[in-house]
Amino acid sequence: MNIFLAEYIGTLLLILIGQGVVCNVVLKDTKGNGGGLISICFAWGIAVFVGVYTATKLGSGGHLNPAVTIAQLVLGNIDTNLAFWYIIAQFAGAITGAILAWLAYKQHFDVTSSSADKLGVFATGPSIRSYGYNVITEAIGTFVLVFGALMISAPTATLGSLDALPVALLVLGIGLGLGGPTGWAINPARDLGPRIAHFLLPISGKGSSDWSYSWVPVVGPIIGGVIAAIVFKTIQP
Repeated sequence: MNIFLAEYIGTLLLILIGQGVVCNVVLKDTKGNGGGLISICFAWGIAVFVGVYTATKLGSGGHLNPAVTIAQLVLGNIDTNLAFWYIIAQFAGAITGAILAWLAYKQHFDVTSSSADKLGVFATGPSIRSYGYNVITEAIGTFVLVFGALMISAPTATLGSLDALPVALLVLGIGLGLGGPTGWAINPARDLGPRIAHFLLPISGKGSSDWSYSWVPVVGPIIGGVIAAIVFKTIQP
């Protein structure tokens, strides 16, 4: 259960900071309104650093992402039972982090009229909706994330605390380089957890939670993570 707690807290911090910056940039009358993509990318990189570092120090592998956990399962580094608890903790942490970000920006949600902006704070959405290409984009981004993280942590394929910084820079690069088409979820818990929170929370004028798209940032990252694990296993140093 120490691993559960580590993944829960790490993912909570990841989403709280990451969703928080989107709130700051998108919602009305915030200090950071209009800050743009670069602000969001940098803050998500910091969120990854803080979350991974914290989870690693507390005793987990600092996955914070079901795609990473499934990749570790493919590599044989964890068993199915442990993978299950990792993923449950990640989703629980993501939902909690999303709720806390909403509480921090509650008054700004109240004065923001756009339901699309309110959903965009919680969950990703495509610039051009084309499910096939959206899945491909998410799979490519997640492949880069998982394969890059595995190479950073090679030969053990287990992240240490100091590996949190290069992984954070990797996420920053993915956001700037590959984030345009879909908003780079590259993490099923990062998207689906906050989307569930959006559905459940009493947000005025929130509109739809866009469940028709919700499978894309789940399926795409899992595909990318599995392919990354297979490639790494084939060519690992």
